[in-house]
Amino acid sequence: MYKSIYLKRGKEESLLRFHPWVFSGAILRMDEGIEEGDFVRVLAENGGFIAVGHYQIGSISVRVLSFRDVEIDEKFWESRLASALQMRISIGIADNPQNNTYRLVHGEGDNLPGLVIDCYGKTAVMQAHSVGIHVCRKDIANALMKVMDSRIEHVFYKSETTLPFKAELGQENGFIIGGSDDNTALENGLKFHVQRENRSLLEQYARGKRVLNMFCYTGGFSFYAMRGGAEQVHSVDSSGKAIELTRANVELNFPGDSRHEAFCEDAFKFLEKAGNQYDLIILDPPAFAKHRGALHNALKGYTRLNRAALEKIKSGGILFTFSCSQVVTKDNFRNAVFTAAAQSKRKVRILHQLHQPADHPVNIYHPEGEYLKGLVLYVE
Repeated sequence: MYKSIYLKRGKEESLLRFHPWVFSGAILRMDEGIEEGDFVRVLAENGGFIAVGHYQIGSISVRVLSFRDVEIDEKFWESRLASALQMRISIGIADNPQNNTYRLVHGEGDNLPGLVIDCYGKTAVMQAHSVGIHVCRKDIANALMKVMDSRIEHVFYKSETTLPFKAELGQENGFIIGGSDDNTALENGLKFHVQRENRSLLEQYARGKRVLNMFCYTGGFSFYAMRGGAEQVHSVDSSGKAIELTRANVELNFPGDSRHEAFCEDAFKFLEKAGNQYDLIILDPPAFAKHRGALHNALKGYTRLNRAALEKIKSGGILFTFSCSQVVTKDNFRNAVFTAAAQSKRKVRILHQLHQPADHPVNIYHPEGEYLKGLVLYVE
C-alpha cells in the first residue's frame, strides 16, 4: 500500500507505547523513492508492522497517524475529525451558545500530528505543522466541512495564505476563504475579534483591583478583568497591531469604558517605571524557548520577568504567571518562579496551578504536548 521505513533493533519500543514520533536516528533503512510528505509504513527490523504516518526530512522523520495498518483516505480524516468534535461537544465547549471559539484539533492530542484547527464563529482556521498535513490540506478541508456541517461556512488555511477572514468569497489554493461579515468570536459571553478557564478564574479575583495585563496580545485577560469589576485595567504589548486589536475588543464589549488603557511598550521597560500601583498582574508572554538549546536563556528570562512583577505588585496582590514554551517543564517553570520570589524577598503562596484548556488535550502517550503551565500567586 505504502512504501516502508525499517527501524533499528529496539527502536520500536516507544512506538509500541504509542508515542507518535519516529526520530531520524531510529531508522535502519528506507524503501527507494520516498519523498517528503509521503505516507509510509513503519516496520520493525524483522518486517513486523508498527504504524502508518507521514515522512518528513528532519529530526522527527515520521509523525504517526495510525498504529493500525490502514489506508489514510477521506473516511480516515472524517473519523478523526468527528472524534475531535465529539470530545469538545462532550465537555461543553462545542455547540455551546455562549462559546463559538475553540480549538477543534490539537495535533498529537487528537491523534492528528501536525494539524491544528481553531474555530472562530463560522470560520475554521487550519494550520499545517508538517509537510504531510500540508500535502493533504484539501482532503482535510473537505472532510472538515462534511463533519462540521452547518457549524462552519468557511475554511481559512493559515499556513499558505495571509488573506483576512473578510476577503471576498472565492477560491484560494482550493479553499473557500472568508466571506462572512461577522468574524466576531464569542467566548464565555464575551466577544472577540479573533485560556478560557484561566481567564474565568482571573475574573473572580478582579473586583475592585487595579490590573496590569502584560503581553496582552488581543486583550483576553483584560476583558475578563473588566467584567469581573476591576477598578482599572492597563494592557501592555510591544506589538502595535496587538494594541489596536485590544482596543477594538474593549470597544466591542465595553464601549466607552474609561477604566481601560492600552500601551504599546516593552514589558520590562514598562515594569521598571510602573511603581507599585497594581493589585493584580498577568504575565502571559510568548514562548521564550522553542527548542531545547534555548532553555537556559528562557528560564533566566522567566525569572527576570517574574522578579520584576513580584517586586512591583502591591502587598496582598495576585500574580497570574504563565509559560507556553513546550520545552519548559512544569518543574522548570516553577523553579524559575521560585527563584524570582526568593530574589524579590517577598512572601509568596501558590493559590492555583494552571494548565492548557480541555480543547487543547494532551495525548497520554505524548507528554510533549503539554505546553501551557501557569501559577496563581498571593504576594505579601
